[in-house]
Amino acid sequence: MGWLNRRYLATFLVLTTSFAANANTGPEERTTVAWRELGEIAAKETNSWPGAAGSFVGTHNDALILAGGHKGEYYDSIWIATQSGVSDADSESAVRLTWHDTKLRLPGGRAFGASASHRLGVIAIGGSDGESGLTEVLLIRWNPDSSSASLLSLPSIPGGSSNGAAAVVGDTLYASAGDISSEIFAFDLSGIATDASGSVLSDGSVVQLIPGDIEQDRLASSWQLLPTIPGSADELVGRNYVSMVAQDTGRGNQLFVVEDRQSSADLWAYSPSGEESATPWLRKASARAGPQDADIAGGSAIALGQSHILFLTGLGQVGVRQSLSYNTITNVWAQYNDAPRAAVLADATTHSVQWLSNIVLVSGSTSADAALDKFWTIEVNGPELTFGWVNMSVLVVYLLSMVMVGVYFVFKNSSTDDYFRGGQNIPWWAAACSIYATMLSSLTYVALPALVYRTDWLIYIGTMMILVVAPIAIYVAMPFFRQIDATSAYEYLSKRFNMPVRMFASALFTLFHIGRMGIVLALTALALAAVTPLDAWQSVLVMGVLSLIYCTLGGVEAVIWTDTIQTVVLLIGAVICFSIILGGVDGGMAGFFSTGMADNKFNMVNLDFGPGSITTLSIWVIVLGGIGQNISSYTADQAVVQRYMTTKDTKAAAKSIWANGILAVPGALLFFCIGTGLYAFYRSQPEKLDPTIQIDQIFPTFIGAELPIGIAGLIVAGIFAAAQSTVSTSMNSIATTIVTDFMRPFDACRSEKAYLNAARLLTFTMGVIGTLAGLLFISPEIRSLMEEYFKVIGMFMGALGGLFVLGVTTQRANGWGAMTGILAGVAVMITVWLMKWADGYLFATIGILTCLVVGYLASLLLPSDDQDINGLTIYTMRNQ
Repeated sequence: MGWLNRRYLATFLVLTTSFAANANTGPEERTTVAWRELGEIAAKETNSWPGAAGSFVGTHNDALILAGGHKGEYYDSIWIATQSGVSDADSESAVRLTWHDTKLRLPGGRAFGASASHRLGVIAIGGSDGESGLTEVLLIRWNPDSSSASLLSLPSIPGGSSNGAAAVVGDTLYASAGDISSEIFAFDLSGIATDASGSVLSDGSVVQLIPGDIEQDRLASSWQLLPTIPGSADELVGRNYVSMVAQDTGRGNQLFVVEDRQSSADLWAYSPSGEESATPWLRKASARAGPQDADIAGGSAIALGQSHILFLTGLGQVGVRQSLSYNTITNVWAQYNDAPRAAVLADATTHSVQWLSNIVLVSGSTSADAALDKFWTIEVNGPELTFGWVNMSVLVVYLLSMVMVGVYFVFKNSSTDDYFRGGQNIPWWAAACSIYATMLSSLTYVALPALVYRTDWLIYIGTMMILVVAPIAIYVAMPFFRQIDATSAYEYLSKRFNMPVRMFASALFTLFHIGRMGIVLALTALALAAVTPLDAWQSVLVMGVLSLIYCTLGGVEAVIWTDTIQTVVLLIGAVICFSIILGGVDGGMAGFFSTGMADNKFNMVNLDFGPGSITTLSIWVIVLGGIGQNISSYTADQAVVQRYMTTKDTKAAAKSIWANGILAVPGALLFFCIGTGLYAFYRSQPEKLDPTIQIDQIFPTFIGAELPIGIAGLIVAGIFAAAQSTVSTSMNSIATTIVTDFMRPFDACRSEKAYLNAARLLTFTMGVIGTLAGLLFISPEIRSLMEEYFKVIGMFMGALGGLFVLGVTTQRANGWGAMTGILAGVAVMITVWLMKWADGYLFATIGILTCLVVGYLASLLLPSDDQDINGLTIYTMRNQ
């Protein structure tokens, strides 16, 4: 049959070669900016905005607020517009603007100041009345329930601001003095109190209602002067910061400031902590450093997606308004198509604001003859991806193949031992692949490269802690489970402590895995929505329903063998992806290393041991956190412990743990390389990066756009199947714990067949609940799947891991002390999470230590259960 195998191989190579033309992208392979007219500015309405230049612009409670401006005169009016009607891409005026007469007036006509939007309202800073720069800072609010506006006064900005810029980062307002000076100030908005309805509580010391006497110098000291942006004496003269934007850098929100000078258009980032440099100001790539040669003056900027800033330039010498974007992670610029002539006014000032679902360009003119009858919306569209029938066919065939595995094993399950432990006939290498797949999951496959892309290699040392924990799992934890012939990991707890502890731990595990199913389904679906034609909710249903079928039918044996197949597919796919990434990086492998080294992307150690280091990924947090996570998983997670019990003996189980640990370290290295490779790839080809996607969608997007047809479908199918594997593992593990920990101890069923039927019913039910949780958890607002996942592991598994450590390492611990310890562990973890006292990577370790310490101390004070602990601790086991 060798000739037949060679024939199949030759056919496979011919097919894959024929599809290697990277035809996954559609007719438009570049990011484009679509300009559309939004509603009309009806000149016949006396209370409509006149299209004046230099108005203060912002949004509050779904309303567009415009105040002041200059068009032949300086206005003191406040105009508020709301949208009605439904936006239609094929209609120019499907949205009608309703203008509201506020009857409010600014304290004098003004224009050309700075403005920013905040949850409190639109903040108008300084400006000019035609004679001098103004210092007043005003807060304009809109109440949609009463269709009324209010105007309040905030502390004045020292020295005033004219032609300045402003932005809000969290609750901090930043503003520049503009052409008055080169100073930049910050003001803390968190001190402004609001009542339950959101109304500002004015006490005259922080805010003051208008009309009323405005105290120009009131609380001026509450504005903090920021350090000066570095530069020579000549550079400090005539500086003009024309735009300010708040955007995420992959490490948190930062303030970005555009400085326009005749010789350059410099971009600066403000890092208040100063972690990255001795100065809080970091110079970024110049907008005039590349082929775009942008004219920033007269333009505007706005945050776009999770890591881009969209710049709409002034007219410049070429007479067109250019569209540029800056990536805050890769520090590169990309140029898009220019604005249509109809959207350009020769002497206009512009403001870009996010209004409902649209980026709206507000352009006003000083000329009384300039006609402005419409606002323009800006829609940024990434490179068009077409998944194609070939990729879809591969996806469907692969997923159906996984279902058939479950159908095959349905006839091999005659008891709960077969259903939950595979008859203890699983080869050690298959068990190892299943443990690896369980710990890997589609979430790691998608989210880990994204985390590394936006940060560095700090957590790689944490992944290596499996090698530290593997001996503990092999020589300490696993022998206990094998000795008592456990089906559930929590059977040990009833023997060591008591039944209530066992049931509480099992219930906590069940809640954790229901949440885990929802998180894995929802976040994987969100990531894959960027590359497949399926919406996120459709992907959740596909993964959930197929998992229900093959897991309910085939039991743990079906789960383990599908895990093994998926491990091979995903790792081979990852190698292919990394090879293609290197092909798109300038300089190939050398370029990959040089880019990573130059931008400190290979940084693996943070030697911060200061008091605040517990909230950062410092080396001690990584090491202790990695050990804690692995101890929790390899001692207290039924999904992992169950694999120990599927092999024929202790020796085979030990081999599976060692093989998983050895596989995990180079596997993690591969995904870290992919993350840094994506960073280098999109630095080399910034125009290929879709600025509208979530950061966690970057790897699936790369797969869909850059991989050969067919191969892309196979890897996407593997990601789908990996999510199904995680979900099916949770389904089977939950059913195992419920049957073993809640039903068998109370003889809930009369026969083994009844228990098997109950197991299948519970598996199906848990799958339905997990799928519903996935639909509920869909949220595109989450910045990093991986960071959230670390928190979830620590929140639940840390305290469970602490129970096992308490039972195995101490002889004085008793049932009441153990229950006190786990309750304390859960309470402390919730408190740490809410108060943000520690980085999420450390949650599991905190849970273990809390349960251990509190549980032991409580055991010394509370009465003992008189449990026979012979053979149930490391001390008594040594004597056997």
